[in-house]
Amino acid sequence: MGNDTISIKDLSKSFGKVKALDGVSIDIREGEIFGIYGADGAGKTTLERILCTLLQPDSGTCSIFGLNLIMDRQEIRKLIGYVPSTFSLYTDYSVEENISFHTHLFDLPFDKDDGMIAPIYRQLAPFSDRLARNLSGGMKQKLALCCALINKPKLLILDEPTTGIDAVSRKELIDVLKLLNTDFGTTVIISSPYRNEIMMCDRATLIENGKIVRVGTPSQILPQEEVMICDVNEHLSDENVIEVDGLTKRFGDFTAVNGITFDVRKGEIFGFLGANGAGKTTAIRMLCGLSKPTSGTGRIAGLELNKDYEKIKSHTGYMSQRDCLPSDLTIRENLRLIAGMYGMRRKDADRRIDECLVRIGLENYSDRMFGSLPLGWKRRVGFAAAAVHQPEILFLDEPTSGVDVEARKQIWDIIRSEAGRGTTILVTTHNMEEALWCDRQSIMVDGSIKAIGDLRALVRAGVSPDFDDVFDLITQANL
Repeated sequence: MGNDTISIKDLSKSFGKVKALDGVSIDIREGEIFGIYGADGAGKTTLERILCTLLQPDSGTCSIFGLNLIMDRQEIRKLIGYVPSTFSLYTDYSVEENISFHTHLFDLPFDKDDGMIAPIYRQLAPFSDRLARNLSGGMKQKLALCCALINKPKLLILDEPTTGIDAVSRKELIDVLKLLNTDFGTTVIISSPYRNEIMMCDRATLIENGKIVRVGTPSQILPQEEVMICDVNEHLSDENVIEVDGLTKRFGDFTAVNGITFDVRKGEIFGFLGANGAGKTTAIRMLCGLSKPTSGTGRIAGLELNKDYEKIKSHTGYMSQRDCLPSDLTIRENLRLIAGMYGMRRKDADRRIDECLVRIGLENYSDRMFGSLPLGWKRRVGFAAAAVHQPEILFLDEPTSGVDVEARKQIWDIIRSEAGRGTTILVTTHNMEEALWCDRQSIMVDGSIKAIGDLRALVRAGVSPDFDDVFDLITQANL
C-alpha cells in the first residue's frame, strides 16, 4: 500500500430536490481493492461517475493520484478504466471491432499477450467475430472489462460489474480483478450488492441516502446475514401443473434447448438454474406460449404445449429479467394496461390491482411514475404485472437481478407468499443463495438439464459448503 490514491472531502451532488451525495469523505489507498456497498439509490453510481469525471460535484473536493478532479480531468481520464453497470459498448460491432475501436480511441496498440489483458482476452477470443448484442451477460461484461484495460489503468472503477451474470462468470471476473490487483498493483473500486464480492475487498464503505455510514474491513461494514436454507415443503400437492418431455428448440443449426424433461407440482417454487446462454430463457418462453418448440411435448396447466399455446398465455404470468413496462405511466396505469391485455373488466381489474399493490407493499405509491422508481420497486411492480390476472403459474426470469439485499428479501417474501396461495412458480436466478429458497432445483448446461431434485441436500449433508459449490461442481461435470 502506498499513499492515498483518492482523497475525497465533503463531496455533495444533487439532482433537483434529490440529494444523491451528502458530504461524502473517504480516503482510498493506492493498491487496494475498495468496495462500495449500499441499497439501490444510496449514491454508489453517482460517487463512481464523479470519480470517473463523468459528473461534476456541486461542492467538495477530490484528488486522484495528486491530480485535481476538476482542473486535471483530462489527465485523470488517461489513468482510469471504467466499467458501468449497463453495457455501454457498440452492440452492432463484433468483439474484435469493439476492442479495435478502443485501441484507436486511446491511440494505443493492442497486445493480446500483454499480461494485464491476456487473462480476460483468452476468454473472449473464441467469440471474436460475434456481435456484442449476441453475447451472454457474462461475456458482455468481460468485453467491457477488456476494453477498460486497453490503456493499462492505474485505477479501475467498476459499477456492479457482475449484476445479471451467472455464478461461473462472476467468479471468473472476480479472479481477473484479483490478478490485476496483485500482479500489477491496480487500485480497484467496485460497487456491488453481493456480499461475497464485498468480502474480497481490502476495505469497504457502507453508504446510505448519500451519506457514508462507516468505513472499514468488509466484516466491519456489512450487516450480519445468516444463510437460510428453507425447510422441505411437505405440503405440496401431488398434482403436476407443468409436465415437459423432450422439449427442444433449435435456431437454424444451433440447439438452444436440447430434449429437456421435468415436471413441477402445484404450489412448488422450482429453481431453474444455469449459466448465461444455457437455454433457460428460451425454455421459459416456450413454456409461456411465447415461442413454439421445435420438438418434444408438454402440458401446462392441463393444456397441450404444441396445440394450445395461445390459451396457455392466460394461465401463466411472465416476469422478464428486464423492466419492460412503460416508464411514462404510473404504477397503477401500468397494472391497468396489463389487466386490460388479459381482458379483465375495469371493476375486477381495479379490485385485483388494489390487492396486488398491498401484497407488494406499494399501495401508497400507486401514482408514482414507473420510470422514477428505484430498481427494487420496479422489480416488485414487474411481479405484480405478471400476477395481476391471477395465473396458475408464474415464470420469473431473474426477478432480483441488480437489486440490493433488502429488496431481494422483500421480493422473495412476496414469492413465498404467492406460492403459499397455491401458485406454482418457476424462477431463474444467478444468486445461488436464492436457490436455497426453492423447493427443488434443476441445473442446465448447454441446453440440457444436468441435475434435478432437491439439490440443497448436498449442502445439508456437508458434501458442499454452499450452493455456489453445488452449481460449480455440476456445471463443471464433476458431480
